[in-house]
Amino acid sequence: MWNRNAVLVAVLGCLVIAAIIGTALASEGGGEETQGDLLKFSSKEEIEAFLKEHAQGVRSGNGYPWMTGTGRQETAMDAPAPTSAPPAPSAARDYSTTNVQVEGVDEADFLKNDGRYIYVISGETLAILEAFPAEDARIVSETRIEGFPTALFLAGDRLTIFATGTEEIMTTVKGSVTPVPVQRAVTHAYIYDIGDRSDPELVRTRTFTGSYYDARMIRDNVYVVTREAPVWIRDEIVLPEVRTDSGEPILPDVYRPGTPLQNYVFYTASAFSVKNDRVSPDAETFLLGYDTTLFASQKNLYIGYRHMGTPRTAPDYTGSREETIVHRFAIDDGRIEYEAMGRVPGHLLNQFSLDEYGENLRVATTVEGWTREGSVQYNNVYVLDPAMDVIGTLEHIAPDERIYAARFVGDRLYLVTFKRIDPLFVIDLSDPKHPGILGKLKIPGYSDYLHPYDGDHIVGIGKETSENDWGGVSVEGLKIALFDVSDVNNPILIHDVVIGEPGTDSEALRDHKAFLFVKEKDLLVIPVSEIKRVENSESKYPGSYGTAAWQGAYVYRVNPAEGFVLQGTVAHAEKGSPYTWDSPDAVRRSLFMDDTLYTVSARSIVMTDLADGSRVNEVFLPYRWGASPTPVPVR
Repeated sequence: MWNRNAVLVAVLGCLVIAAIIGTALASEGGGEETQGDLLKFSSKEEIEAFLKEHAQGVRSGNGYPWMTGTGRQETAMDAPAPTSAPPAPSAARDYSTTNVQVEGVDEADFLKNDGRYIYVISGETLAILEAFPAEDARIVSETRIEGFPTALFLAGDRLTIFATGTEEIMTTVKGSVTPVPVQRAVTHAYIYDIGDRSDPELVRTRTFTGSYYDARMIRDNVYVVTREAPVWIRDEIVLPEVRTDSGEPILPDVYRPGTPLQNYVFYTASAFSVKNDRVSPDAETFLLGYDTTLFASQKNLYIGYRHMGTPRTAPDYTGSREETIVHRFAIDDGRIEYEAMGRVPGHLLNQFSLDEYGENLRVATTVEGWTREGSVQYNNVYVLDPAMDVIGTLEHIAPDERIYAARFVGDRLYLVTFKRIDPLFVIDLSDPKHPGILGKLKIPGYSDYLHPYDGDHIVGIGKETSENDWGGVSVEGLKIALFDVSDVNNPILIHDVVIGEPGTDSEALRDHKAFLFVKEKDLLVIPVSEIKRVENSESKYPGSYGTAAWQGAYVYRVNPAEGFVLQGTVAHAEKGSPYTWDSPDAVRRSLFMDDTLYTVSARSIVMTDLADGSRVNEVFLPYRWGASPTPVPVR
C-alpha cells in the first residue's frame, strides 16, 4: 500500500512560489541577476501598469475575448504502505491506495478508498460505495456536486472535493458608479463530514478564483493551486480572491519574477485544514508562465521551469538556448524556506526527470536546437549540490533522440530514449561528480512509464514499433516489458508482452495513478482499450477483417522467474467502436481489497476474485451519457 502521509506540507502552495521564482530573477535597479528574490507588487495600479507593458496574448474581460486557465496533470517507490486512516473493523486487512510520485505525499484523484468504502466522482455526483465485502457491494449515497467536480482527498471522516465552474460577479471600476458584471472561473473546495457515509454533510466551502490546477495533502492539510488569465474590465484588472463561508474575501499579495516572461497567468496557492474549521486559509498569488514541473523529497521541494535564455554564441549554433531553471526550497513541518536556484540546458519531460538522492538533485533533460547543418537533439543528465551548483555532467546521450521515460532508483538512472529503436540506458550516479553510462539495451518499441520491480528489475509500459515499407517507424500495440539490470553493464529484456493492434491504448501511458503494481502479490493490473481484429465472415475476399475495441483490464502475475503470466482479463465492454478510447467503459483505475480486484470505468465498478478470476459483483455508477468519462483535470 502506498503511504501518503509525509512531507509535502506545502507541496502546491510552493508549486506556485517556486515556479514564479523559477525564472532568472533580475533586480529592478541595475539589472543584476539575483537568485530567489521575489518582487512584490505594492498596489493594484502597479499590477495593471506592469501587465499593460509586459503581457502578451489575449486580454480577458469586457470588450475582449474571455479566457480562463485550465487544469493540468502531469510519477518513488513501488512498495505499498499503510493508508492515512486505520481501517474500520469490517474493512479489508490489505488494500491498495493511490499510486503517488513520492511516498508520504497524497495526490488528488477522482477516486479514493479506505479498505471498506470507495469514494468516486461520477459526472456531477459523488458516489460512496460500501465495497467490502465485494459480494454485498452497493452504493450507500449519491451527492450532487455543484459545478464540475474534478478531484478529491480523503482524510479519515473528512472528504474534500474540488469542483470548477463559472460565476458572474459585480465589480465597480474607476469612473463608474454602477457595478459591472464579470464572468470568471472559480474553484470550490467542498469539505464533507462523512462519519455517516449514507448521508455526507457539507460542513464548509472554500472558494478560489481561477480553474483548478493541482493539489496535494499531508495529514489534514490541503494545498491547492488555481490559475486564471488576467481578467480586465475596461482598463482595470480584477484580482484573484479566496473566500470562506463568512467574512470578507481574502485578496492575496501578488508577486512576480524580476525577469520578464512571454506571457502571464495568475496562480494562487492556498492552504487550508480539512478538520480545523476555525483556521482561515492562507493564500498568495503569483504571475507566472505555463510550463512548470514539481518534485518533492522528504526535505526539499524543487520546481523546474522552462526558460528561453541567451542564444549560444558558438559559430555552429544558431538556435535559441532552451534551459530549465530549478529552485530548491527547504520544507519542514509546514514551513518553507527558499534556498537556491540552478540552471541546466534543455527541458524536462515530467516530474520523473527530477530526483533527490542524499543532498543532491539529479536532473534529466532533452536539448533541442538548430545548427547550420540542421536540427540537433540529444539528452543530458546533471547533478546539482544543495547550493544548486552543477557538480556532475553527462551530456550528448542518444543523439537525434529524446527522452520518453526516466526513473531514478537509488544511485542509478534508467533512461528510455526513442527515435527508431528503444535504447534503455543504465546510468551510474554513485559518484555524483562523475556520472556515466554503465550499459544500454536496444530493442524495438519504447516505454512511456518505468516502475521499479525491485533493485535489479524494472517494468516498462509503452508501445511496440516496427519498420514500415517506407523506411519509417510504425507504432504497434501496447507493450509491457520486464528488464533485468542486475548486470548494470549488460541490461537484458527478460520478457515482454504486446497487447492488441495499432491504436491500442492505456490510461497508464499518461497517468501513473492508473498503474497498479503490488510486489508482495506479484500483481500487475493494466487498464487497456484494445483494438482487436474481427474477421469479416460475410466478405467474399479471404482474410478480410475489421476492428473493434475491447475495454477492460489485463491482470498479470509478474516476477523475474516467469515474466508476465496472464491471469485473466476483466471485460467492461466486449465489442465497441474502435474510435472510443475515451469510452465510458474504458477502465481508468484499479485497486484491490484483500483478494478482490476492483476495476473502475466511468460506467461501473467490476469486482473480480483474484484467486480464480470469477466475477463477484458489478455496481453501476450514476454516469450520464454525454458526461466526461474521466473527471481528471487536463494537464
